Parts: sequence; structure tokens; C-alpha cells
Amino acid sequence: MADVLLFHHALGQTDGFLAFADALRSAGHTVHAPDLYSGRSFATLDEGMANARSIGFGALLEQGVAAAEGLPDDLVYAGFSLGVMAAQRLAQTRAGARGAVLLDSAIPLGEFAPDWPAGVPVQVHGGEADEFFMDEGDVDAARAVVEAGGDGELFLYPGCGHLFADASAPAHDADAAALVQQRVLDFLARV
Repeated sequence: MADVLLFHHALGQTDGFLAFADALRSAGHTVHAPDLYSGRSFATLDEGMANARSIGFGALLEQGVAAAEGLPDDLVYAGFSLGVMAAQRLAQTRAGARGAVLLDSAIPLGEFAPDWPAGVPVQVHGGEADEFFMDEGDVDAARAVVEAGGDGELFLYPGCGHLFADASAPAHDADAAALVQQRVLDFLARV
């Protein structure tokens, strides 16, 4: 079983995010899900992003990195959207990473380290109707990460918008979310 450090998105720890974490736990994995918003959650991306800006993206990233302190080295780092910042940084820079799961976002190689670390498998999930993922460079970053890692998978979901795997998000797609969950569980079973 895997030990997972899972970071929430700009909406915070929504019911859908918590349900995703619980599904991984139900499959026998240990999931650490730090709350970088101190209990606050938001109904819209505009509200959530305003909150993230008020905290500061750098501060959120550092809080996420600090959340790994005291946890085992062989973690799988996972994040939804905004949470990908910390997940990807830790996967690229913290020794012993077991794998990474990036949902709704990917950061260009070179932001945290020049390359993807050898031997660290990665899985990236994004919606084809997600303007953030498709139009702001995330899909290109995802392709580069998957290619650089040598053991990566990129899954694109037709018709799906931003945060489609979160059952409480406006763009939720139940069928695609179930497929994401199954693919993540398969990934965790093999890393």
C-alpha cells in the first residue's frame, strides 16, 4: 500500500476532495491531506483564487512543502490544480519520492528542478474542456513531464472541465471521475 500526501485545489477541502481522499484510504492507502486554507472552502474558483492570492501562492507552496516534514520519504505526492504546485515540487526535489499524481494542472519542468527525477513514475489527468489545463500551458507541461520521466502517463478526458474529478465542483463529471479514481488506484497499487 502507498503513503500519499494529497493537496487540495483552490476551492479548499471540499466534500468532493475529501471523498476522493477517503476512496484512496478505503483501498488501504494511507492519505495525508493537509488543509492549507485553515478550514475554509469556496463554492467558486474566483472566490478560491482570491483567497489563494490573499495568502500568497509562494506561502501556499511553502506550507505544502512543510507538510511533508516528519512524513516518510517514500511518499506518492498528489495534488488537484493549485495543489499540484506542492505535489510536483516535492516529487521533483524531495529524495525518495515513490510517485506523483497531478490532477488538472502541471508545472513546466525547470520551475522546481531541471528534469523529472529518474525512477519516479507520474500520472497526469486533465479535462479537454478545461481552459486552464488546455489553454494556459498545463497540457504542454504535462506532456514534457511524462516524456522526461520515462514512466509517465497523461490522461485527457473529453468534455471535462476544471476539477471534474471533485464531486462537489461545478464541472464534476461522474463517469470521468470514476475513471480517474480507478486509474489512480491502479497507479498506487503498482508504485
